[in-house]
Amino acid sequence: MKELELKLSLPDRIASQAKAAGLLTSEAIERLVRQAIRKAAAERLVEYGKRLREPGGTGITAAELESELKAVRAELREAAARGP
Repeated sequence: MKELELKLSLPDRIASQAKAAGLLTSEAIERLVRQAIRKAAAERLVEYGKRLREPGGTGITAAELESELKAVRAELREAAARGP
């Protein structure tokens, strides 16, 4: 596990709400980062799907799609291995 030190600048109200909700702990931030990674991977797949359906669009090659699928699967496996 890699240790990182984060410094956040948040509006007072958001900082207070995040602290009250327990979102500023290492565990909570890790969970939020994992969710963001999964969301970004899903968004990339949706974007590729849109490109595939565009008539006359640039589309993607089978190799690009396979590469992207492998990358997303690897990200999801890593996230799952580390827990929720």
